Amino acid sequence: MGELLLIRHGETTWSASRRHTSYTDLELTADGERQARTLAAFLAGRRFVKVLASPRVRALRTAQLAGLTVDAVDDDLVEWNYGEYEGRTTVDIHQDAPHWNIWTDGCPGGESPAQVGERLDHVLDRVAPLLDQGTVALVGHAHSLRVLGARWIGLPPSAGGLLRLDTATVSVLGHEHGRRVILRWNQPAPPAPGTAPDSPVRH
Repeated sequence: MGELLLIRHGETTWSASRRHTSYTDLELTADGERQARTLAAFLAGRRFVKVLASPRVRALRTAQLAGLTVDAVDDDLVEWNYGEYEGRTTVDIHQDAPHWNIWTDGCPGGESPAQVGERLDHVLDRVAPLLDQGTVALVGHAHSLRVLGARWIGLPPSAGGLLRLDTATVSVLGHEHGRRVILRWNQPAPPAPGTAPDSPVRH
């Protein structure tokens, strides 16, 4: 049975400033491109039966720089639709809605946790049979991949709030004794020799 690798894209200007980014199609920063290149060495030697990516530029560019050949773009791998909260930080949103929590409340004009969970369930339904043939890679975004990780182990979408996910990290889902488990989570690529590790970047 193969593994399911979840790869979050590299840094963008909005991820660096913790602004919620879903449908806004941002390029990687120079640091984000460097992060993605570092992933190439980390992933070298792995064989994938399928590589799927979000259609957003930041995901596709990360896949390219990480040395991955994307077999298909999957619209269900896009980031949580933040609706009216697009481009805003959680700190800013709390000025208007002090008790807001995306994991339980969703976003006005965007998606609810249940909607995101249903969308990522569709991804899992499509890729799970492929694991009989080997490992699959999914290149996407923080909140949607956190939901996917939670759904893989049978938890509700809201449990994704317990799974922090930084930019340019690899998480690995798999099986143990026939059960779906998280094998590794939020693992950064090792820094290149002579360089300092990156500071974590998250929403």
